[in-house]
Amino acid sequence: MAAGKTLYAKEDRRRKSAGETVDIPFLVLVLLLLGVGLTMLYSASSAQSQYDTGYTISTRYLQRQAACAAIGLVCMAIFSRMPSGTWLRFAWPLYAISIVLLLSVLVVGQSVNGAKRWINIAGIQFQPSEIAKFTLIVLFARLTKGFGQDAQKFRYGVMGFGSALMGILVPLALEKHLSAIMLMGMVAVVMMYVAGTNPKWLLAGAAAAAAFVAVYVMFMGYAGDRVTAWLHPESDPGDTGYQILQSLYAIGSGGVFGLGFGKSRQKYLYLPFQYNDYIFAVICEELGIVGAIGIILLFAALILRGYWIALHAEDRFSTVLCAGLVTLIALQTILNLCVVTNLLPSTGIALPFFSYGGTALAVNLGEMGIVLSISRQREKTKKQEVSL
Repeated sequence: MAAGKTLYAKEDRRRKSAGETVDIPFLVLVLLLLGVGLTMLYSASSAQSQYDTGYTISTRYLQRQAACAAIGLVCMAIFSRMPSGTWLRFAWPLYAISIVLLLSVLVVGQSVNGAKRWINIAGIQFQPSEIAKFTLIVLFARLTKGFGQDAQKFRYGVMGFGSALMGILVPLALEKHLSAIMLMGMVAVVMMYVAGTNPKWLLAGAAAAAAFVAVYVMFMGYAGDRVTAWLHPESDPGDTGYQILQSLYAIGSGGVFGLGFGKSRQKYLYLPFQYNDYIFAVICEELGIVGAIGIILLFAALILRGYWIALHAEDRFSTVLCAGLVTLIALQTILNLCVVTNLLPSTGIALPFFSYGGTALAVNLGEMGIVLSISRQREKTKKQEVSL
């Protein structure tokens, strides 16, 4: 009996040393960001919650976000135990479902804050574009494995990936969802580079994308207003420049150490979307530059650790899938911080783990579960693969 227990203990240690446990530093960083994010969401949304409920409850938005966080944590736990190859098999079906959901928005979508990007199924409202971001990454990883060294050729590295990308971007363009188009295009470029697409084609594609954005802004009035507000917010402080000015007031008011947790003044209905896209401005106001830098360092550590996991994945599919998921978090974080500080025009991109949005939070946590699953095999030698 004792000998059996000894053998079991040795086998357990062997499995752990072989990398069959999740990456603990990455898991801790995800949970830290989620915990801090929920805490700051409560502070940023409390005034809006009271206003919306007739001053009866201050946790309306926190309760909804916490419920979605619980769903996301369950998904993260389940996905962390699923082999990454599972997503390889379901890449195309998930991609097809995403396109159907995106197109359904045009027919049965619901408008929120003037944008028609949500659908309601069985009383549950969600944004299909959040799911589409994930499925595009999975499909690109699948194509990378299938193309192999042929990804260097124009037929595969550009036309192959480009066709898959357009299947998602066209419905988003019909929805006038410019922020999602920009974000998914940037993620696609990074994944194509990792897959081996010739950089000269990527540069040409970037130039074409810049031209598209310029034309899009010219024909979309609201987008043009955002650019004007970005360049000269002071020229229209009561309308187009109002939001960014209030954001900058909040950041400047925080100083070095901030006004203190829960003591933001701009969250009292001065700063629009203070609990969503502009939550980082409230963080700066309450925690100061010290607290803001601390949160940025947490994101940086998560992203760097995620890329480390990608580099140590057991096969090419897992490497590209992990890199794509981590890149999505990285770009969302960078773009959101740049918008809040007026380094970029307003894009409507949320801050992962912090901004209010149930679909985005649940999907982000599920994606982190996949990264944790890939980390279980991080010490194994990469498998030799053949094109599919």
